[in-house]
Amino acid sequence: QVQLVVSGGGLVQAGGSLRLSCAASGRVFRLDAMGWYRQTPGKQRELVATITRGGSTNYADSVKGRFTISRDNAQNTVYLEMNSLKPEDTAFYYCNAIVAGLSYWGQGTQVTVSS
Repeated sequence: QVQLVVSGGGLVQAGGSLRLSCAASGRVFRLDAMGWYRQTPGKQRELVATITRGGSTNYADSVKGRFTISRDNAQNTVYLEMNSLKPEDTAFYYCNAIVAGLSYWGQGTQVTVSS
């Protein structure tokens, strides 16, 4: 089994910054990728950013140029640096990890951006 522990999240003003962290532990014998997803009421969970073990990244168009995903492979940890935050970024953010081809989810954290 794999556990994902998320830290960060909270309330920030528009234009501000926030950093999320997610550490994978347990049976992480092959960590293929990690990423962040978000969900708001009435909408499907959507991809925010992902990063592979080799460092390849993908971003949603809505966050390109504002968010940066990074990782520490030695610690099985992924980070999401969120800059120039907008009210539309308000959502519940989930951490995801793909371990040996299987997908695991953390409990998530609320990010609220005020006007």
